[in-house]
Amino acid sequence: MGKYILKRLGQSLIVVFIVTVIVFGLMHMLPGDPVKIYLGESATEEQIVYYTQMFGLDKPLYVQYAKWIVGLFKGEMGTSIVYHTDVSALLLKRVRCTLSVTVPAFVLALVLGVILGVVTATHRGKKLDSIITSISNVGIATPTFWIGIILVYILALKLNMLPSSGYVSMSESVGGHIKSLIMPVFVLSLGYLASTIRQTRSSMLEVISQDYIRTAWAKGLSGKTVIYKHALRNALIPIVTVTGNTVGGLIGGTVIIENLFNIPGVGSLMLTAIMNKDYMVAQNITFLIAVVVVVCNLAIDILYGYIDPRIRVAE
Repeated sequence: MGKYILKRLGQSLIVVFIVTVIVFGLMHMLPGDPVKIYLGESATEEQIVYYTQMFGLDKPLYVQYAKWIVGLFKGEMGTSIVYHTDVSALLLKRVRCTLSVTVPAFVLALVLGVILGVVTATHRGKKLDSIITSISNVGIATPTFWIGIILVYILALKLNMLPSSGYVSMSESVGGHIKSLIMPVFVLSLGYLASTIRQTRSSMLEVISQDYIRTAWAKGLSGKTVIYKHALRNALIPIVTVTGNTVGGLIGGTVIIENLFNIPGVGSLMLTAIMNKDYMVAQNITFLIAVVVVVCNLAIDILYGYIDPRIRVAE
């Protein structure tokens, strides 16, 4: 198991390195000068030269890249061109908002998705199965931003049940905080909830048809024991795969959701940074997202080895 983990860790480090190179290159390929964008059309040549040198943008690209990577090892993320503040401090203010949306969305998609997937598998061909499966198909096929707009129109503008946009912190109002997150969390989780339901259903149906499950039924074991102890455990690998992909998708989806509902999180900050060519902010956010996704995939790979020993033996 140790060799298996070390191999996956080495692969993960290579992926993170490749991501940093690609992100750095793509950001510098975008048209426009970030200093000119920040200063505006009225900026003088002396001002442009001064700020270009101050942010180190006059250095060769390989020097800028090396300085960025060395800074990351030191725990330094540089200075934002647009906000004129340390990027790490800027991210700390935003990451709480993002986590308050993504964590509940992830839990909702995973827990409810597995439960409903098991329900549909154990009621195959019945009315309940048809209803849940049809709804999950709609959830997968429908764009999340469109669902968000419809919910805002109905629940906020027409029924006045929930706020249309904005974010209320827990310290300001617990009730207001919950209300401000209901629609963003639901919209963000919907597509991945539907995917988890379908994957759980398919995996459970495949396992339920196996001979050892029939034997468990024949031995007179209770339904809960057969379904949750024997069937679900052996159906976990495809479900775990969907879970790993869900983490990356949820983080990427925050860019749309936070801008749709005007939530001051990392996603909205990322979009602003790209539009203004704020190199340090965009690069560091993308780097952090890559690290989170890689760590989650590494955890999934390790979990594979524990769920099914045949995987680590094959390595």
